[in-house]
Amino acid sequence: MARQTKPLIDTLKRCLKANSKTYADVAVALELSEASVKRLLSTNQLSLERLDAICQLMGMEITDLVKQMEENSGRIEQLTVEQEREIAGDLTLLLVAVCVLNRWTLEQILSVHKLDEHLCIQKLARLDRLQIIDLQPRNRIKLKVAANFNWIENGPIQQFFQQRIAAEYFNSRFQREDESLIVLNGMLSKSSNQAFQRRMQRLAREFEEFNREDVAQEFDDRHGATVIIAIRGWRYGLFNPGAD
Repeated sequence: MARQTKPLIDTLKRCLKANSKTYADVAVALELSEASVKRLLSTNQLSLERLDAICQLMGMEITDLVKQMEENSGRIEQLTVEQEREIAGDLTLLLVAVCVLNRWTLEQILSVHKLDEHLCIQKLARLDRLQIIDLQPRNRIKLKVAANFNWIENGPIQQFFQQRIAAEYFNSRFQREDESLIVLNGMLSKSSNQAFQRRMQRLAREFEEFNREDVAQEFDDRHGATVIIAIRGWRYGLFNPGAD
């Protein structure tokens, strides 16, 4: 592994963190000590076989890792809490931010949401200062975030959606052609739970890939879609002692 070794290992470390995988998890997968794993990653000495094993631990292929490295080069992956708080505190700014993250043009934002053009450009300028976009001549929008850009876990934006939108999201019978709700319940071992979470992460990446690929489609052929993928321990609180 040559010149791109360090960026690739740095990307690998970020992916491990994003997938909630520790060096201890990697050590088990590679049948090494945790100290050996730390040494391999700190010295950038990782064979392709071991790199592939770590990718498999996260439900990824090496090609996925290389693609993320290339797409993330020089791009931000996450905002600060203060930046997210600024966006969450301004509904119009949040609306415009969500639109540009979905690669909308200024004309498309104005057409769909009927915003005042001057106000919309002001919001785009704020997103430019936040390094989310590069507002170019003639108000063209160039997205500057990494392909794996995410809102902070339990940060201001996620909290906003959880508090303000959750009830509206589930206020549906999910019977339309573009809707689906699957509720599963069962008892899983810790290893099965973790394996299922890895598949959830893989599914999330597939959604992002579809999202990027469909940018080439006509705007009117694309429709907003919000996916919620979750799993958690649940002990039937309805039947707990003291429950109403």
